[in-house]
Amino acid sequence: MSPQFPLPRAVVSAVALAFALVVASACAPTPTAPAQSAAPAATPTGTGAIPAPPPTPQRPVTDRHHGIALTDSYRWLEDLKSPETVAWMKAQGAYADGVLNRIAGREKLLSRLETLDREAGPVVADVTRRPGDLWFYEKRGTGDNQYKLYLRRGLKGAEKLLVDPDQWQQRTGQPHALSYYSPSPSGRYVAYAVSAAGSEASTLHVLDTRDGKERIAPVDRVDYGGIYWQDDRHFFVNRLQEMKPGMPETAKYQKSAVYVVGIDRGLFPEPVFGPGTPGVTLEADHFAWVQPSGDGKHLIARVFNGVQREIAVWLAPAARSGTRSPGWRRIVDFEDEVTLVAPHGGALYLLSQKDASRGKLLRLDLARPDIARAAVWLPQNDRVLTGLGAAADGLYVEQRDGNVKRLLRRTWTGSRFYQEIALPVAGSFTLQGAEAPDLAYDAALPGVVIALQGWVNPKQIYVVDRARGVRNTGLQPLPDLPGLGELMATEVDVPSHDGAKVPLSIVHRRGVRLDGSNPVLLNAYASYGLTIDPRFTPLSLAWLEAGGVLAYGNPRGSGARGEDWYRAGKGANKPNTWKDFIACAEWLIRQGWTSTPRLAVSGGSAGGITVGRALTERPDLFAVALPAVGALDMINGENTANGMTNIPEFGTITKADEFRALLAMSSFHQVKDGTAYPAVLLTHGVNDPRVDVWNSTKMAARLQAASSSGKPVLVRLDYDGGHGIGATKRQQLAERADLYAFSLWQMGVPGYGLRP
Repeated sequence: MSPQFPLPRAVVSAVALAFALVVASACAPTPTAPAQSAAPAATPTGTGAIPAPPPTPQRPVTDRHHGIALTDSYRWLEDLKSPETVAWMKAQGAYADGVLNRIAGREKLLSRLETLDREAGPVVADVTRRPGDLWFYEKRGTGDNQYKLYLRRGLKGAEKLLVDPDQWQQRTGQPHALSYYSPSPSGRYVAYAVSAAGSEASTLHVLDTRDGKERIAPVDRVDYGGIYWQDDRHFFVNRLQEMKPGMPETAKYQKSAVYVVGIDRGLFPEPVFGPGTPGVTLEADHFAWVQPSGDGKHLIARVFNGVQREIAVWLAPAARSGTRSPGWRRIVDFEDEVTLVAPHGGALYLLSQKDASRGKLLRLDLARPDIARAAVWLPQNDRVLTGLGAAADGLYVEQRDGNVKRLLRRTWTGSRFYQEIALPVAGSFTLQGAEAPDLAYDAALPGVVIALQGWVNPKQIYVVDRARGVRNTGLQPLPDLPGLGELMATEVDVPSHDGAKVPLSIVHRRGVRLDGSNPVLLNAYASYGLTIDPRFTPLSLAWLEAGGVLAYGNPRGSGARGEDWYRAGKGANKPNTWKDFIACAEWLIRQGWTSTPRLAVSGGSAGGITVGRALTERPDLFAVALPAVGALDMINGENTANGMTNIPEFGTITKADEFRALLAMSSFHQVKDGTAYPAVLLTHGVNDPRVDVWNSTKMAARLQAASSSGKPVLVRLDYDGGHGIGATKRQQLAERADLYAFSLWQMGVPGYGLRP
């Protein structure tokens, strides 16, 4: 139902359909709009008839939970090994492809997307520095289908290719992707993981950067990763337990453990931290990452309870790290509400939200690790504390200020004050978090590396340090995209059903007419406290060039305004998420940005709850709904491998109050027969390890049977894909072309009719 840990470079690519090209404009006035009646009617164009979808047998199964009977007529579709299920999926996928390929403007859109991709040029991500002026990074060149790992010695040095996932595809016929990587402290070795066909089932390798040779036997079951080097020849990695015959699917992500891997020995036979470690108490769903302290005297284990934001921290002497019993003791518990840690010297710097919704910064002395006595290094203020980076020249702090990130630095000695660093773009970056646990900084080097971008400011990669200020590395070429200067954005706060103000960003061309005729794509996510910050996406130009507008809302359940905002859209409060989303849609219509016949809504992964419940609660409000890899059946999801890890976020069906909350957020169970639903295109990768594909296939079957509107309900399936993470360029372009074309067709935009 959610991103697992870790969340790689494109968390947001898996949870959002498209990013608006918006410029931060918080002071922009709210535009006045003509009455909605000024909007022209929109109906799908073209003369081609849509055939009926393949039939789906209904085989009711009734379960009772806490006195409530629930009937599921499509439970049989959950058996992905059944020949009948496989045949049905193939038929539905072919049906969807057949309809999508008949949309007149689709090929033109795909061609435009391919052109935009070429014009945007190479994309660089996940930059990591090491001493000796070594720069590691992933890059997808203009002609590449996937990201590759490179090394430079000096920013002006020659580029050296280290890892090319396309070589695995050539050998196996399946697309492969880099899951994550981490260079050793000296940069001589690099540990990296590769997964196939969107499965995220990662296998670990170690490469010697001097001669390009592999140094260990590959290690499987390292999906969680969390690589941290103890010295130049040993590192820690989390490994999943082996799934043996007869074990339930829900055991897959349980009882993982942290192992030591040595350049000379490979995988050590006994875990250094995990279930069964003497003195350590863990639940089955707990997993951990282990890293050395800044002074090398201790080991620090961060323990995660599934997707819960708060973590526990354990401490052990580093000298005994090669033994099975290194003397662990817990120094931070989940109740301390710590979400991020950064070690430096003999201290641990903690981001805590206990009695501080927007976050406070604590310093914990590891010689006396009593969190009750931890010093407050930065008290809560009006900004949301979102990241930490412990570099050689000071502690760097990332804060969210509205829709803009701020960067501060406090030196290790001298002044107790934080200096705010002026950045060249008012936009977003990530110092630390689930998406980038330690890429931004190296404790042995001054400063941090940030990928800075705005809604209409292409990403550039900067190094920021005390001595030399802010410098562009030049690693990310600046794209030359005509028409970018014609874009602007409006940032507004939309009143929701109870008066709460929901942040909404709207991208539009300058001078756009507010007459209700604009095709608008409204997107949201809003779970786990994740907030999609300003982000430049060249491919979105294709939608804007077609006359469209892009909007993104941050309902409650996101972290846009801190922990309180997140918790107001969590568990029993989850209805606020889709009600906030509906309020954004109503506001866009009321202000004349669009009208119901020209409005599409989208959400991916846990954002499927947002768009799915908006679809089922207000089917009259939208022309199109686009759930992507959506969590749509929240009742049976708990029985899946990744469903167990999501209990801290959504709840469990075993408790009456949490079951009722899950039922309220389960879109599949809210579909009503005889309802005029809008057009729906569900997209899913068959190999998705985070949200099982049957969430989308069951929802498609239910909507096809229930809808009285006559509008299409399609389920687009990718048999070489998963949750979207690791998707190739070709997969991404083809899916986006389908989503855009389907929406424009159903909105009645000329040029996108259905061919006979």
